[in-house]
Parts: sequence; C-alpha cells; structure tokens
Amino acid sequence: MTPPRSTPPGCDRTGSADARSEDPEAIAPALAAPGAQRRLLLSYGLGDAGTGMAASLIGFYLFVFYTSAAGLSPVMAGAVLMLARIWDAINDPIVGWLSDRTSHPTGPRLPWMAWSAIPLGVAMALMWWLPPGSLWVKFAYFVAISVVANSLYTCVNLPYTALMAEVTSDTTLRTRLNRSRFTGSIIAGLIGLILGGLLLRDHANPTSYWRLGLLSGLIIGVSTLACCWGIAPAARHAQQPNPSRGSTRRLLRRIGDNGRFMRVLGLYLLLWCALQLMQTAALIFLPVVMRLPESWSNWILLPFQISTLVGLQLWTLVSHRQGRLRALAWGAGFWVTGCLAAMLLAPLDVQAAPLETLSNQLRLVGLLAAILVVGLGASTAYLIPWSLLPDAIDVDPEKPAGLFSAFMVFVQKLCISLVLFSFGSLMSISGYVPTLGTDQPRAALVAIRLCMGLIPAVLVVLGLVVMRRWPKSPPPALALEAP
Repeated sequence: MTPPRSTPPGCDRTGSADARSEDPEAIAPALAAPGAQRRLLLSYGLGDAGTGMAASLIGFYLFVFYTSAAGLSPVMAGAVLMLARIWDAINDPIVGWLSDRTSHPTGPRLPWMAWSAIPLGVAMALMWWLPPGSLWVKFAYFVAISVVANSLYTCVNLPYTALMAEVTSDTTLRTRLNRSRFTGSIIAGLIGLILGGLLLRDHANPTSYWRLGLLSGLIIGVSTLACCWGIAPAARHAQQPNPSRGSTRRLLRRIGDNGRFMRVLGLYLLLWCALQLMQTAALIFLPVVMRLPESWSNWILLPFQISTLVGLQLWTLVSHRQGRLRALAWGAGFWVTGCLAAMLLAPLDVQAAPLETLSNQLRLVGLLAAILVVGLGASTAYLIPWSLLPDAIDVDPEKPAGLFSAFMVFVQKLCISLVLFSFGSLMSISGYVPTLGTDQPRAALVAIRLCMGLIPAVLVVLGLVVMRRWPKSPPPALALEAP
C-alpha cells in the first residue's frame, strides 16, 4: 500500500506547485524502463530542432530578406509577416481540435507530425525563394507561401507541444522535457545562424537566401521524422484527451475561470512579443545603429544563441531548486538589464576597423556583454511559460492539451502579428530606408534603439506583474458545465 502523502502530487514541501523531485506515481509505466526517459528526452529535443531553426531564421532574417533582397517597403514586409501570423493563429485552434479527436495506434499526435514533416521542409525552403515579377507579385507570393508553410508548421508543432503534457504528469519531468525541447531549438537556431553567417555575406543577394532555405528545409524534415520515431513508444501510452460533445464551447467559457491559464497566457504573450521584436530589429540594429560591418552582423548573433542555451540549463536548475517563479524573476532581471544597456551603447567608429582602435574594441566588448546578458535572460521566455502550462491544463477535468495549447499559441500569434506590423510601420514613419545602409535619419536610429531596449524591457516587467499572484498550491479541478 502506498503511504499517505503530506503534500499534494506535484508540490514541494513548502506547498509550492513546483516539484523538486520526480514523483514515481506520476510517471507512466512506459517511461519506467531503463533508458526510456533518456530516449524520450533526446527525441523530444529533436522535435523542436527543425521548427526552432525555422523560427530563428524567420525571426532574424526574413524582414531583411523582404526589404533588402526582395525590395519590399518596410510596411509591405511588415504586412506579409502580419498576415502570415494571423493565418497561423487562426489554424491553431483547428489543428488542436482535430488532433484531440484523432484516433491512431500511436496516439492522436504523432500522425499529424509524421505526415506533415516533409511538406513542411519543402514549404519552409520555398519561403526563401524570390519569384520574378513586380513588387505586388512578390508580395502575393510571400503571403501565399507563408500561409502554406505556417499551416504545416502548426500541424507539426502544435500536436508536438500538446504531447508534452500527456506523456507524464510529473512536474520535474515536464520541465526537463521543456529543457530538451528548447535546447534542441536553440542549438538548431545556432546552426541556422552559422549557416546564415556563411551564406548571407550580402544581404541583398537573393541566391544566398535560397541556399539557406534549401538546407534548413532538409533539416526540418529529417529532424521531425527522427523525433516521431523516438517518441513513438511514449506516445502510444500517453494520456489520451477526453473531448466530449461541446467540449470546445465549454473550454472557451471556462478559460476566464482558469486563473492559472490566464496568467500563463499573459506571461507568454509579453515575453514572446519582447523576444520577437528584438529578433526582428537585431539585424538592423547591429549595422545601422552600432555601425558593425554587415559581415560581422551575422556572426555577432551567435553569442546570443549560446547565452540563451546556457540560460536554459541555468534556469532549469534554478527551477528545480528554487521554483519556476524564482527562475523567471532572476532571468527577467538579466533581460531588462541587457535591454537598457542596448539603449546606451555607443556606435563603433566607421573610420576604423572594429578591432583597429581601443575605442572600438571597448565598444565591441560592451555590445557583446549586452548580447550575452539579454540571451541569458531571454531564455526564460522559452522555458517558463511552457513549463507552467501543464499546471493549467491539469486544472481542467477533460485535460484537452491540444485545445489549451492551440488557444495559447493562437492569441500569442495574433499579438506577434501586430508587433511585426507595428515594427514595419514604425520603421517607415521614422524614415528608415533599407537602401541607404547605415546612413539613416536620426528618428530611425532612435526608433531602432527603442525596439531593442526600452519597449522589450517594459514588456518583460509587465510579465512579472502578471505572475505576481500565481497560486501557491494546486487548486481543485474546474467543474464541468453542461453542453
């Protein structure tokens, strides 16, 4: 007989909802075999490697590709990104609803991932192809291929995300799964930046982007299929969704009553809007504001990815020992500090090479320090919201992980679409002109600094405010409403 517990499952000794050790009863028998958890963690990390690379390349390079290589105005480029994100948001609830109702021997999630892997790789490659024709022909093509690619991205990534809450109910293992997921994502993003540094020496050359697209598309397809193979044993024995008739309507009515989910949603929106804004502005900030040579700008992003990877391991350790909210608070402190430093950094002297004078060397060191600090803090955006989401899913008696994940991503993508369009509009209003290179109006330089510094810092602080009243112990499950 199992002895009675002094604390609820998933809680530490202080009553916090952050577990400090794995709960054997929360781990499925399929994961109890020797090596099973190791296989799951490694394979699950591959699942976000391809899509993580795609997201990193899109976040850093796509706006520059649209404006510098394709010749779109900043407003048109922002509109493409916004329309793609809006559609991406719309298809999330659809895929979540359908995957919750999919019946297959390997579970409801794996078929979506496996059948979409290769088409996703092809579509992601075609996003970087420049079609012939007028600017409006290019605009229409970019919107169309983005719609296709984002639809397939959802078919892979949303079932993959939902699976994390279903393979185990143990808080520590869930956090480790998120660490594996985003470790794979960040390493793949790092590889993507290396490829970008090798291939994109001239940001105005569309052929370089096409080569980058082909390589990234191949990695996306292969890594997704490898993930499906590796997680198949755990997926077969994972908790199955229990969607009853009318469950979607009842879920939407109950969202406002699920305080945990609303707080996680708010945190996720604020942190990811800050991160997306900084990623989009980075390749403009480095050559235009900091006056780095264009060939240096690609490589200077590598320390950010490395620092983010280190931060992911650090905050996982802090989460295990001190709790996830403590890790969030410490990481946010680093993030805000780095953002504010970016507002004050002095540009390099373009009359000398970056390492030629002591003044340029010191300024370059300051830039690298700010990048490392931001990366260390920004890793919380990857780890903490998704580590907290299963807590909110567990409150719902039906535990529809697909729909909860879909709604979270749906709202996040809508907000990011507005952020991207606003960024493009702000660049146009400030007088930014891609063809002018580093010779930009003062208003444009100030606007770029704001997008790299003050605005993201405010969003991160608001994220901490949202999480002030996170419950200290698991609440009772919400009552089901009649259909």
